[in-house]
Amino acid sequence: MKLSRPLLGLLTLLLVIGALSVGVYLRLKPAGGEPASEAAANPGDSLVLPVEASEQFATDVPQPVVGVEVVRDTLWITVTAAGEAASVQGARVLSQVDGVVRRVPVQENHGVAGGDLLLEVDTTEYALALARARADLLNSQARYQEMTLFDDQITETAIREERARLARARSGLAQAEVALRQAELNLERTSIRAPFGGRVADLRVVEGQRVGPGVELMSVVSLDPIRVEVQVLERELGFLSEGRRAVVTFPAFPTETFTGRIRTINPLVDPNTRTGRVTIELPNPRGRIKPGMYARVSLEAQYFPDRILVPRSAILEKDRRTMLFVFENGRAKWRYVTTGLENDTQIEILENPETEMVQPGEIVLVDNHYYITHDAPVQLVESASGTGMGIGGGA
Repeated sequence: MKLSRPLLGLLTLLLVIGALSVGVYLRLKPAGGEPASEAAANPGDSLVLPVEASEQFATDVPQPVVGVEVVRDTLWITVTAAGEAASVQGARVLSQVDGVVRRVPVQENHGVAGGDLLLEVDTTEYALALARARADLLNSQARYQEMTLFDDQITETAIREERARLARARSGLAQAEVALRQAELNLERTSIRAPFGGRVADLRVVEGQRVGPGVELMSVVSLDPIRVEVQVLERELGFLSEGRRAVVTFPAFPTETFTGRIRTINPLVDPNTRTGRVTIELPNPRGRIKPGMYARVSLEAQYFPDRILVPRSAILEKDRRTMLFVFENGRAKWRYVTTGLENDTQIEILENPETEMVQPGEIVLVDNHYYITHDAPVQLVESASGTGMGIGGGA
């Protein structure tokens, strides 16, 4: 059959288009015969996560925690009160003579020993008065000798003594001796000395200033030891005894505690406040604690010996039950426990058949343990933010 020219042209065009389509298919077909659509459907087969990213979600990385040993000890129930520091010894230094201040060799907060010079008043007038008193005494002694020149020949003792008494009065010898002693004393008083060892406070005068008798010059306070006076409620006074321990904190030293002893307990109760004054004595060798500083005091009151104790910070609550974590072989093991008596820092753990017990020497977790789970890997450190090894080592 003879085809027409138009039909032959159309068939040729179709063959060319078919050949081009086969070429494009072969060019785009993935190696190995896998369809491109299947390769696009599994992009994860060719995605590899960095090692660091995968390790971020690892569950076996130890959590840094702080641990403390369980102890068997005496539990003290304390009484707390607020008070104020005061010096054990304190004295106002007053002028005893009239005159101009010539020298002040001390400043406030200077340490002084008993007898050290604090202030000196000009001595000119007092030195002249002393010289005059000595001259008057010599004159009186001369008159006395004239009056008693031959009295040594009198055999009657009583008569001789009576004449000597009258001669002392008439010659002015007795009065001259008193005047001399007064002049010596006034000269001594121009030098003001420390009555005891301590520190200078409230210095009120300067060199060149004129002072008179009774004028307050400064104070001297003894700061070591120092006392803290607190007011304790009358219902708690009966639990306290002299000599028991006291732990004191000051806002001036927020991270420090100071340990002292109960020195005295006032036997009187203030009827207005229903409190009694308790005085605590603290060592203060560097004088850091100053009189007048506000103090918060914890006093040992009742005590209960031979108790199993853990820090209060070890105790947690789970499902309305009391529990804690114990460090065992690099793992945090929780135990439900029964608590007893407690104070500000410690809490007693009691035997109970329905809960578990801890023993002295075991390590309980006290910090950075709030969100860990049972059997979680942990590492003991000195602080929750530190990396140093703490009690018991690490996992």
